[in-house]
Amino acid sequence: MASHPALLPSAMTAADVARGVSRLLLRHDYVALCEVPLANGRRADLMAVDARGRILIVEIKVSRADLLGDGKWRDYLGFCDRFFWAVPQGFDLSPFETEAFQPDIAGLIVADRYDAAIAREAGIASVPAPRRKAATLDFARRAARRLLGVVDPECDLLG
Repeated sequence: MASHPALLPSAMTAADVARGVSRLLLRHDYVALCEVPLANGRRADLMAVDARGRILIVEIKVSRADLLGDGKWRDYLGFCDRFFWAVPQGFDLSPFETEAFQPDIAGLIVADRYDAAIAREAGIASVPAPRRKAATLDFARRAARRLLGVVDPECDLLG
């Protein structure tokens, strides 16, 4: 992964990281959506689904303070088969090795706005079938609605 010289880690935004991670996931046959609400009231920074229906969630952090203050990330685990943290290049990765961030469960992706690389694979769990069906249906409908909004920005006014 090549880093663009104009994008220093401190200048990276969550949108930049999401773009790079989405490209990586697509190469692994996962299609991602940003900002996906979950049934428990949380919102996944990225949720992706592959052709077999496996669900992956990515929590993006661009600052150490945001990472260390995150107490909600475990709430995502019941909604995905794999969970990853994603951070910009140059981010201090040492907190992810501590037990607080469960390195046996949570994977780690390092990204810039052009690409990303998996620094540590995530553990594999299994989402219960009823939750998987509901999440997959919601994911598909959300994606279709977003696409419809691009094709017809006034479509929300119709119904």
